[in-house]
Amino acid sequence: MEHFLYLIARAFLAFFQALPVRWVARIGRWGGALAYWVDARHRRVALKNLTMCFAGEKSPAEIRAIAKENFRRLGEVYCCAMKGMAMNDAQLRTIFSVKGEEAVRAVDADGKLVNRVFTGGHFGNFELANRMSALIPEYRAVATYRGIRPPKLDQLVYRMRTVSGNILVDRRTGADDLKRAMSEGGKLLILASDQADRSGGIELPFLGYYAWTTRAPVILAMRYKCVIFVPICYRVGLGKWVLEIGEPLRMEENGKRRSVEDLMRDINTALEVGVRRDPANWFWVHDRWKTKNKKPPRPVEESSVA
Repeated sequence: MEHFLYLIARAFLAFFQALPVRWVARIGRWGGALAYWVDARHRRVALKNLTMCFAGEKSPAEIRAIAKENFRRLGEVYCCAMKGMAMNDAQLRTIFSVKGEEAVRAVDADGKLVNRVFTGGHFGNFELANRMSALIPEYRAVATYRGIRPPKLDQLVYRMRTVSGNILVDRRTGADDLKRAMSEGGKLLILASDQADRSGGIELPFLGYYAWTTRAPVILAMRYKCVIFVPICYRVGLGKWVLEIGEPLRMEENGKRRSVEDLMRDINTALEVGVRRDPANWFWVHDRWKTKNKKPPRPVEESSVA
């Protein structure tokens, strides 16, 4: 069965990689539109999240329209990611560009590129964003991942995400690998900060509700003496995306290092700006507001009054 699944995945890859990227993007959007009606579980999650965050601003019809477009874009993302595996770095840059990369480059006293942390989220084509080594060539991207089953399929996905020479580190067992990579300098450590973390996270406001938020981006930035950027990937056309990097966060205030909580609040605020700028661009199918006691998430206003 594992070998059969692997063969199916290889067949899909071969099919998409043989087509022009605009065809692939259109097929992906059609598939996403179909998934909206077929995948009831993720449709319910997306509609619940959107209603919770935008019920006071948008009508039910507008919320459904955003959810449908969100599914279409996710189909476009995943199909174009498969196409991207067969694209060299120059070809990739024709569909995925970077804005503001000049703010990233910096060298230490020895002339070596200093490490940076990129902690955005699942915006736009987050899969192609893993190929940051192709988009900012002076740097080598380092990202964490969690393996999937079956192993052959995991190897296929691994190859897809390392085409441009970036480094993938297993988030459960790769602490030494990460330390070794970061010690070399010239690394962009890419970490998602928009996924629920109920085990070691902190509750912080996000889109009007308290959400369990990972501490990892700030902790690792402090450990490896990096500044933090919160880049957001936006869709700018059929099969085209741009990553807007923005300015780095202030790591110190009045000569003292800022707290993990303060910095994570800034990160959440930057993510909120990205969501509100283009609501269909974010990963609404994830249950971002999971709680430990299964109760509904707490509204920020209600908690502040209490």
